[in-house]
Amino acid sequence: MRGIRATLIVVIVLGALFVGADRAAVYIAENQAADKIRTSQGLSGTPEVSIKGFPFLTQIADSRLDEVDVKLDGGITAESGGRSIRVSGFDAQLRGVRINSSFTSAVANRATGTAHISYEDLTKAVADPGVTVGYAGQGQAGKVKVTGRAKIMGQEIERSVISSVTIADGSTVRVHADEVPAQGIPGVEEAVRKKTDFDRQITGLPKGLKLDKVEATPTGVDITLTGSDVSLAG
Repeated sequence: MRGIRATLIVVIVLGALFVGADRAAVYIAENQAADKIRTSQGLSGTPEVSIKGFPFLTQIADSRLDEVDVKLDGGITAESGGRSIRVSGFDAQLRGVRINSSFTSAVANRATGTAHISYEDLTKAVADPGVTVGYAGQGQAGKVKVTGRAKIMGQEIERSVISSVTIADGSTVRVHADEVPAQGIPGVEEAVRKKTDFDRQITGLPKGLKLDKVEATPTGVDITLTGSDVSLAG
């Protein structure tokens, strides 16, 4: 009985040591991964990285992680039509992350995520001081309100239009007015649309991650992200 008891104690102690070592290794790996992602993607802030699954050490030995979550509340700056645009609330879930033998790069088999662009940041991306983008209000689900000024026959007019927001080509946020109140005046619709309709391509996100769909909310637009063979670092 004493032998069995001693054996059990040894097993429990070794198990506890293994778990402790495993969790310590996860903590170190998460911090190193966060720094690597920050530098490789040119981020201004350091993301929060969470490595899932147990045990971690056997995953590392296999050069493959089951699941990694990446979150950045402070936002990232992406390129949009040659101009920068702030994307806030970036959150991605990565599955089947492959790590190379030197641990300098990581690629996820598939990824999903979300990103948020505020109306203030979307307005800045329009690059026209006479145009503002805002929430269309209740009863206009998934729509935004775009207000712009245009000159018609020497007269400056201001129009607010209700616009649909969609994704084009997996990389572009498209804003297109559903209808322009022209009041029968020739040239008004064309002039207003030149101000209120626009496309903004979002680049600078991790390679392989694409825009899937977009939804307008009271605080901005929420973008759903999907991708395969998504490069995190290297």
